[in-house]
Amino acid sequence: MARRLLFDIDNTLFPTAEFAERARRNAVRAMVAAGLDMGEARLYCLLMKQVARKGSNYEHHFDDLCKSLGISKPAKYVAAAVAAYHDTKNAIQPYPEVPRTLLKLRELGHPLYIATSGTAVKQWDKLIRMGLTPYFDDVFVTEELGAEKGPLFFRKVLKKLKAKPSECIMVGDRMDMDILPAMKAGIKAVRVLRGPYSKKKGSAAAEIKALSSLPSALRRI
Repeated sequence: MARRLLFDIDNTLFPTAEFAERARRNAVRAMVAAGLDMGEARLYCLLMKQVARKGSNYEHHFDDLCKSLGISKPAKYVAAAVAAYHDTKNAIQPYPEVPRTLLKLRELGHPLYIATSGTAVKQWDKLIRMGLTPYFDDVFVTEELGAEKGPLFFRKVLKKLKAKPSECIMVGDRMDMDILPAMKAGIKAVRVLRGPYSKKKGSAAAEIKALSSLPSALRRI
């Protein structure tokens, strides 16, 4: 059997960083349109401080933003922000080459899996909106496995798959979350040089600039 391929989602299958910025800017624009007396640039800056403080998977950034501004009746502004953020999700798309590359990999006999950080509902939401769920045999999320994305997480994935490390390859963009933890668990890794972490130093079994180069990279590993 061809080796099992484990994929990260963010900045590997779709441009997460670009989407997140667009969605957040749309959200603060909606808050201002709803009557919040503050410039969009200043409001966006304050929102990003909340994101940096609580992390991107925190679900109450807009509530906390309103609280920090001393807004006594925040419901209207929070609702406007959430609606605009989710409206932006309707336009979510994978990188252009992703669907055909995943199809080719399946035709080559590779079982495909997701191995990603975050909350299960949010990560499934991305896959469903992008129409990518049919390509994957299973989805492993840190929330459900009870381990952050480190060697333990990957060992748990291997146990679920009843697979040896040599039978799998991890594909992701981050050295700290995807590449190094997988390698420490004995899994070879392919690094996708995209997104905000593409300039970080590090090495993997192979490096590619787009997923379309993955089939040829796998032949070299």
